[in-house]
Amino acid sequence: MRVLIAAGGSHGDILPFIALGREFQRNGHEVRLYTHGYFAALAEEAGLPFRGGGAPEQYLAILQHPDLNHPLRSIKVIADLVDRSGRSTFDAMAADIVPGETIIVNSVLAFAARSVSEAHGIPVATVYLQPVVLRDSPDFSQGGGTTAAWQGALRLLRKCSWYVIDKLVVDPTIGAALNRQRILVGLPPVNRPFNRWLYDSDALVGLFPEWFAQPHPDWPSHLRLTGFPLYDGKSASLPAAVEAFLAEGEPPIAFTAGTATAVSHDFFSVSAEACRRSGKRGILLTHVAEQIPDKLPSGVAHFAYVPFSSLLPRVSAFVHHGGIGTLSQALRAGVPQLIRPMAHDQFDNADRAVRLGVAMKLLPGDYRVSKVVNALERLTSETVMRERCTRLAGNFSDDSVATACDHILNVLGPMATNGKTA
Repeated sequence: MRVLIAAGGSHGDILPFIALGREFQRNGHEVRLYTHGYFAALAEEAGLPFRGGGAPEQYLAILQHPDLNHPLRSIKVIADLVDRSGRSTFDAMAADIVPGETIIVNSVLAFAARSVSEAHGIPVATVYLQPVVLRDSPDFSQGGGTTAAWQGALRLLRKCSWYVIDKLVVDPTIGAALNRQRILVGLPPVNRPFNRWLYDSDALVGLFPEWFAQPHPDWPSHLRLTGFPLYDGKSASLPAAVEAFLAEGEPPIAFTAGTATAVSHDFFSVSAEACRRSGKRGILLTHVAEQIPDKLPSGVAHFAYVPFSSLLPRVSAFVHHGGIGTLSQALRAGVPQLIRPMAHDQFDNADRAVRLGVAMKLLPGDYRVSKVVNALERLTSETVMRERCTRLAGNFSDDSVATACDHILNVLGPMATNGKTA
């Protein structure tokens, strides 16, 4: 089977699809990966044929955009990316179709893949990395004292809120960009693309476990949850410089603002000062060195990139933005977390981690030295939270990617062979 995989987003959004591609390829299938050219090296490392669009310099320029991690204005940045990449991705994927032997796997933001599926009758699986995209109603079962009628009213309010957001924010931006691309290839426009349109994929996979996000009645009935992918690159060994730093003293606290930002100077300066005041060692992680203060306190070091799967089991706490890939690695490592969400899915991810009892949360406006120092003290001294982290880490398994690929093939394979309507 030929498997066309399209993904959009940052480093943590692309790695799970590389993991899926490697698994499909390991089982003898022919894989093509479509994403931004910045990620060509990751695909090459994994041995995946790559179809990239855009120069690495363009991607790095996007990271400098002041609105990229704004809770609301970021949606216009995403819409611009859809406008710029949609048609080229559509054409590249369409050219690689082998009739009767092709299936498509796409991330939520890889809209062009869904359009290719519609235009050419190719079966498609949409993969969700984050539960918030499914727009579930919140779980009120532990609220105590709420009646069924009150819960129903709250669910209706949630749905009305999404309707307003779609009509006033999503449709005029991302929706308009998507529909411009669809009209160019002869497809009808889509209304509220994040509502039911994505659910219409032939297979739906959630790459997160039920204990992280309990299925809701509002979710599509054909959604299959398989667990976190946890792929961290083909080679996940620690660089020698990191090993040397770890050996110099007590386990440090690791800090990252995520790979999808180049303007988090305040985060890193506050983090470094919090380490100095608390007397704790720290590792500042970013591939954009300009965000790091010119002079770091003793016991604080900067590294461009370190695989989380190898680093996090050896730190005392982890401070991060709440991206789903970062969060899942922290959960697997059993490390207490301080989450500073900025935009996108990060607020929901952070809230889920807090409810699990393994994390604290500070909003960007509250991320000040005194509050960070207090949070770090609690994270590194509170026995109950660390015990919860250890117990939760025991829930992980290593077969989530294989399970997802098997499910996708079981659903889409017969459709590709016999015709999508079969």
